[in-house]
Amino acid sequence: MLAFGGLVQRTTVAFDAVAAASATPAQIEALQRQRLGRLLSSAQRTPRYRRVLQGRDPLNTRLVDLPVSDKMQLMQHFAEGVADPHITLAGVREFCADPSRVAAHFLGRYAIWESSGSTSMPGVFVQDEAALAVYDALEASRRVSPRPWARWFDPWGLNERFAFVGATGGHFATQVSLQRLRAANPWMAQHCRGFSILQPVAELVAELNAFAPNALATYPTAAVLLAEQAAAGALRFRPQELWTGGETLTAGMRLSIEAAFGRIVHNSYGASEFLPIAWECTQGRLHVNADWVILEPVDREHRPVPAGQLSHTTLLTNLANHVQPLIRFDIGDRTVLASERCPCGCTLPCVQVQGRCDDALVVPSMDGKPVRLLPLALTTLLEDEAGVFEFQLHQRGERHWQLLLAGDSAHAAGAQARCVGVLADFARAQGVAGLRIVTEAVESLPLGRSGKLQRVFALKPPQDPPRRRASRTQVA
Repeated sequence: MLAFGGLVQRTTVAFDAVAAASATPAQIEALQRQRLGRLLSSAQRTPRYRRVLQGRDPLNTRLVDLPVSDKMQLMQHFAEGVADPHITLAGVREFCADPSRVAAHFLGRYAIWESSGSTSMPGVFVQDEAALAVYDALEASRRVSPRPWARWFDPWGLNERFAFVGATGGHFATQVSLQRLRAANPWMAQHCRGFSILQPVAELVAELNAFAPNALATYPTAAVLLAEQAAAGALRFRPQELWTGGETLTAGMRLSIEAAFGRIVHNSYGASEFLPIAWECTQGRLHVNADWVILEPVDREHRPVPAGQLSHTTLLTNLANHVQPLIRFDIGDRTVLASERCPCGCTLPCVQVQGRCDDALVVPSMDGKPVRLLPLALTTLLEDEAGVFEFQLHQRGERHWQLLLAGDSAHAAGAQARCVGVLADFARAQGVAGLRIVTEAVESLPLGRSGKLQRVFALKPPQDPPRRRASRTQVA
């Protein structure tokens, strides 16, 4: 069984999270300054920040005076960014290659999360016990439940059946968190399960019907798929709470989901860099957990943009994680910080997010019925099984796909054939055959509106087609 830190530490963090939720903006700013000073003091244990902070007082260094970092820098100079010299990239990669070790402790004390390649490069993130305690406290104390009466009569969730529908085969943050919860609370293990989005929809629906969760967490595109299955009569249970995250939840998506399940949808905003960045209040607005994470909306030159203005990208500083300091870390999302207080009464700042916005692909099955293929399922397959990360998949017709590959993977031996194979196998498992898949190597891939690389497009091509190098057509 995993060890998750001292009870006193976790209790203290939980009480702190409850108190800070009603703190004034000035008090939140004071907390940020205090915690940033402690973070920078710890960061001096890393080779990178020993150089950056040389000659500076960590307790009096302004955040804006520090350099911007990003995922490419993190991965290319991994050893320089961790405070424990025993943590090596080779060791972490070996650990992540074993799916049976999801939620196990790396080196006996750290949690490891993998990120997707939505910014063209996958990352790995190391979390220590103090950071995990903060994430757990924020998730437990600030999420607004659509069933507060259920929490009152059943505070320990003894009657809950919770399901996560998503990518379950790797060391992804949500999957690791789910398995940590199961390990820490064995009595909940039978009432808390993960379901893979990579399996055929009919099998997924059958498994969910058998489990019949009353609380469900998934991506917005997967929630839309489940709403369609419910409307068709295939999904027979009705969740009482539905939590979405990991993608942009549009107004149209919310309406589609609520038409099938009712007004039970609550959205959240998180990332591998900091899992619970923001939570949705009763007014439908996302509140930033600003006492533990600092968001800086910036322009192309990393200069701050004023509240109410859409940023080019966003810099994140994780005030909780001292073993792998993420300071002014470019997360690629375009955000808008609100300039006014939220009517819900919470004083934590509100944010609007343009994050991951891939499309679901709707294709006809062998009997002509529409089949919805989820973008996260397609991208997970291409990353994990084909080994490519810089790509875009375009639907050019009902059964015609174009896969653009950039970077080293575009010309790796067998890469194009592997991609076609995994996509065709997945489509056949979903009841789709006769796909025409065209693969092309390109110079570069254009970023989408979110600032991140949109990787799955339904029918409509990108506005600025990239320059072609070579092409290959295969029929699957």
